[in-house]
Amino acid sequence: MATVRNFEVDPLRVVKPQEEVSAVVRLVECDGKKMIQIDTFGRASREFPGKLSQTIRLDEAAFRKLVALGDGHF
Repeated sequence: MATVRNFEVDPLRVVKPQEEVSAVVRLVECDGKKMIQIDTFGRASREFPGKLSQTIRLDEAAFRKLVALGDGHF
């Protein structure tokens, strides 16, 4: 698991399609701080399909930055 408090925008040079996976968004509070947690689960072709694969937590500042970037991008 990783907690993201800040990030940079870096253009991706080679863009390829990715397989779709299931994801769950969880509204969590840890040590009195609210965070958004995104859990992704293994795709069907993996050895253990549906197993928890990646977890990322965003604090409020990182979430707001991501929303602003998304608003500008879309």
